[in-house]
Amino acid sequence: MSKLEMQQCVLGQVFTNCYFLKNKETGEMLIVDPGDYAEKIFRKVDIMQGRPVGILLTHGHFDHIMAVEEVKAKYQVPVYACRQEEAMLGDPSLNMTVYRKACSIRADVLLDDGEVFEAAGFSVKMFHTPGHTKGSCCYYIEDEGVLFSGDTLFCGSVGRTDFPGGSSAEIVRSLHKLVDTLPEETEVFPGHEASTTIGYEKRYNPFV
Repeated sequence: MSKLEMQQCVLGQVFTNCYFLKNKETGEMLIVDPGDYAEKIFRKVDIMQGRPVGILLTHGHFDHIMAVEEVKAKYQVPVYACRQEEAMLGDPSLNMTVYRKACSIRADVLLDDGEVFEAAGFSVKMFHTPGHTKGSCCYYIEDEGVLFSGDTLFCGSVGRTDFPGGSSAEIVRSLHKLVDTLPEETEVFPGHEASTTIGYEKRYNPFV
């Protein structure tokens, strides 16, 4: 039986999905991509009666990180990210927060491709999926059959590759890495717009 209770908020100027992953057995919670509007995030945590224990970042663009500092400060929790995204997180000119509220984020835990870690009572695997950015990544919770794909994989599409560090060839390789590795029934929750499944993307995504 699933121990995951998941909800989401849509945050910020470009409608970024922020996910709240609560362990129903312990009340511990992971927050994926707190992109903006920290007070809205705090309200969602209160409504779900969760106890945040970590922040998972899929990549370092402004619309996924603007509330990280406030959320981290309130709950005193570590930030997880892909090792290859360290430079972007720390540089406002690269993460594009320089045009808004400049943010320099330091991840507490830098993960390598394929690394599995325990957080909130879940076993989480990080896939390094470059293409949207050099350090874009996805988080897979096998026991729950869910993948949080950031801006790597969307329903029927992939993320933009025209930003610094982007690569259309790399994002296609990253897409194949996901659809060739994960079970078709895996539910995919992207950084924007609607959810999908690996099976659907394998059949209908034009980039596969």
